[in-house]
Amino acid sequence: MVIERDTIGGAAHLWDCVPSKAMIATGNARSFLQRSMRMGLNDVQSNVDLEQLKERLRSIESRLEATTRSLLASQRVELVDGTGRLVGPNQVVATLPDGSERSFDADFIVLACGSRPRIPEWASVDGDRVLSTRDAYPPRTLPSHAVVIGSGVTGVEFVHMFESMGSEVTLVVSRQQVLPQKDPEVAAALETDFLRRGIHLFKGARATAIEREGDEVVVRCDDGRTARGSHALLAIGSVPNSEGLGLDAAGVVSENGYVPVDNLMRSNVAHIFAAGDLSGRLPLSSVAAMQGRKIAEYVMGKSGRAPERVIDYDKAASAIFTEPEIADVGLAEADAFAEGRKVRVTKVPFATHAKALINDDSRGFVKIVSDPATGVVLGGSIVGRHAAELISILAVAVTNGLTVTDIHESLLVHPTLAEALSEAAE
Repeated sequence: MVIERDTIGGAAHLWDCVPSKAMIATGNARSFLQRSMRMGLNDVQSNVDLEQLKERLRSIESRLEATTRSLLASQRVELVDGTGRLVGPNQVVATLPDGSERSFDADFIVLACGSRPRIPEWASVDGDRVLSTRDAYPPRTLPSHAVVIGSGVTGVEFVHMFESMGSEVTLVVSRQQVLPQKDPEVAAALETDFLRRGIHLFKGARATAIEREGDEVVVRCDDGRTARGSHALLAIGSVPNSEGLGLDAAGVVSENGYVPVDNLMRSNVAHIFAAGDLSGRLPLSSVAAMQGRKIAEYVMGKSGRAPERVIDYDKAASAIFTEPEIADVGLAEADAFAEGRKVRVTKVPFATHAKALINDDSRGFVKIVSDPATGVVLGGSIVGRHAAELISILAVAVTNGLTVTDIHESLLVHPTLAEALSEAAE
């Protein structure tokens, strides 16, 4: 049985991954058309039709939900539209849309309630000019000048998306580089491209207030600088949806709203599991889906065989859908050096490859981190077109302990961007 108060498929379908990437795809198409005159096309025009874009997002969402509902129904999963809460270790109550309640007994319970955008006390989100990320898929009107607060993954994706749709953009960066958790060389490549595109960077500035002045939004920073625009967007993290979940009634321990789990995604109550953002692990849709699979295997008795294969979160691939795209997996070069670990780092620019020139986009590079003694691939980063797809090769290598020789001796297609991986491995 699944109890769901919103769209089946979770926040990734409704609020986050899918709608944001659909909007980015629209922006990328517009950017490509603008570059296409260098590829032999003339008189190419492109304008964003916001109403048509909204309809496209609604269509994608409804199709994905319909597919998911159909799949669950085919497996005899009962779907309950409502809001669930625990009332005991084995009891769940669902509040239905009409206000009535249904009670259920359960042998196993999975908590997968996700998270929501973090809104600081100094920000008053109105959904009109001052936006959370969930007000911006898409916004009511396209910003003429968007001030984005937060330079993590979500923030830089919005910067790219708004700029590619024709907005002027200012990014408030609280530290000295965008993407503070990423490889500095990767972050520098994105910063360089942002500056080339005319994006204003307020580095080392922490936003402390947002004020409305007529049709203008003013963002004030702790260093005295102010950023003015038509809209402000907050992208400063998330908080778990654990309020009202009844954790105490079931004896489930939480920490800062998250439910700590072991390698089998079990909470301190052995038959109650947590998956996705609520578990406090990597907030990635791919990780949440894998956690769900592992829970299902355990509950159905397919797990417990020795040696048991558990999720290694350090080997999870991730991507940022800016332009150029950014993707990484495993051990980062900067982290290896910080730990004093001996590694071999090889880097190949896309500018030396035919497919990049054919695409008229030679930005970026491939970087592979490997063990100098064994050649085992420990990690890697990719900056460039289709990086989110290309990182899959390195992800398979990192997960399965493959070597650089395994990659290099694979016969890849020519001409492709993937050839840069083979060359870096060589």
